[in-house]
Amino acid sequence: MNTSIYLHIPFCKHRCAYCDFNTYAGQEDSIPAYVDALINEINFIGQQITNHKLPITIHTIFFGGGTPSLLSAPQIDSVLRALRSAFTFTADAEISIEANPGTISPEKLNAIRKSGINRISFGVQSANTEELRMLERIHDFFTVIEAVSTARKAGFDNLNLDLIYGLPEQTLSTWQTTLHRIVDLHPEHISAYALTLEHGTPFGRWSSKGLLPLPDPDLAAEMYEYAEEFLEANGYVHYEISNWARNNKDEGERMKDEVNTNSSFILHNSSFACQHNLQYWRSLPYLAFGAGAHGYANGYRYSNALRIKTYIERVTNLQSLNTNLQFPLSPATVNQHKQTLQDDMSEYMLNNLRLTNAGVAESDFRLRFGSGLLDVYPKEIEELIHDGLLESKPSEGYKLTQRGKLLGNRVFMKFV
Repeated sequence: MNTSIYLHIPFCKHRCAYCDFNTYAGQEDSIPAYVDALINEINFIGQQITNHKLPITIHTIFFGGGTPSLLSAPQIDSVLRALRSAFTFTADAEISIEANPGTISPEKLNAIRKSGINRISFGVQSANTEELRMLERIHDFFTVIEAVSTARKAGFDNLNLDLIYGLPEQTLSTWQTTLHRIVDLHPEHISAYALTLEHGTPFGRWSSKGLLPLPDPDLAAEMYEYAEEFLEANGYVHYEISNWARNNKDEGERMKDEVNTNSSFILHNSSFACQHNLQYWRSLPYLAFGAGAHGYANGYRYSNALRIKTYIERVTNLQSLNTNLQFPLSPATVNQHKQTLQDDMSEYMLNNLRLTNAGVAESDFRLRFGSGLLDVYPKEIEELIHDGLLESKPSEGYKLTQRGKLLGNRVFMKFV
C-alpha cells in the first residue's frame, strides 16, 4: 500500500505572532538530540513493519515545521538514510522540505538535493515589506528571489511558494502585487491561505483587545476570487481550495484531455500537485514522526508528545520501555483513537470536498465504505445543493460550487 511519511521539525529562529503550530524558538541546542530521537522512532516503526511483514511502500515524505531548513544538511541526510533503511520507497517518491527563505545557502541546497530532497516549500507569505514586518517574518522579498534562484541552480524543479491573504489592513492592491511578483518567479506550485486569528497566539490576543484590526471577510473573499482568476490565467490549475499547480503536460496533451473529459470536474494529473497533501485530502494513510506529529494508519488517528524534551525522553531509551504497541503507535504516542466507520466516512467527506475539481466520487465512496453517498448523507447533500454550496458531478459525485469554496467551513460542518 502506498503510504506517506510526515516528519515534524519544531525548531524556529523566531516564532511568528500568528503561528499556532507546535514550534519553539531558542531551542536549537536540542537539534542534535532531536535528530537522534527522530531516527530512533523511525527505526522502531520500521522494525514493526518488518516484524509483521506489512506491505507498505512510501511514496511521499514531508519535512514540516517549524523550520526544517534549520537542520544541517548532514542531519537531513542522516534522517533520509534512516528512512531508506526502515522503509521501501517508490522510485519516484516525492520528498519535500519546508524552508524559510532566510535559512538556506547554495551549499545546503546542493547537499540536500544530493540527499534526495526533490521539492521545496518556501514560506514567503507576502511580497510587501510592511506585511512581512507585521507578520514578524525574518526575510524580505529580495531574499525570496535569491532563494528561488539558488534553488534552481541546485537542481530543484519543483518549488512551492506559500502565501497568506486577508491580513489586517491588507488591501486588494497589495495582494495583487504579491501574486504578480510570485508568478514572475515561475514556481510550479502556489499555496494561498486566509489568515486565521488563532486563540493563544499574539495575533489572537491583540485582536481580542482591539489592538489589531480584524481582517475584513468580504475583502478576503475578493482576494481569493482574484487569486483564482489570476492564477488560472497564468497556467495554474486550482486543484484544492488553497492550492494551485502547474500542469506538467504539454499544450497538445492538455487540449486532448479537455476534449475527452469534462475538465471542470476532474483532478488534473499534474506532477506538480503536491502528492503528499493529496494523501491527506484523499483520506489515505500516513505515518508521523517527531514532536506533536499527527498520523493516520492501520485504522488509528494518533499524535506524539508535543514538547521537544518530552519527545526526546520517550524515544531515547526504547529498550527500557514497553514496546508492545499496535502499529503504527510508538513510545512517543500520547493520543490515539481507533477510527469507527462513521469517523472515516465523515473525515472522507471533509477531506475530499477540499479537492475543488475532483470532489467526492460515488464509486470511490462505495468501494471504501460499502454504501452510497446518498445512503449515508441524503439530508446533508440535499440541503447543501439547495443552498448552492454543492453541485453534482456528471461522473456521479459532488463538488463545491464557487460559493461553496468561499463558505467551505459551512459545508464541512454538515459532515462533522
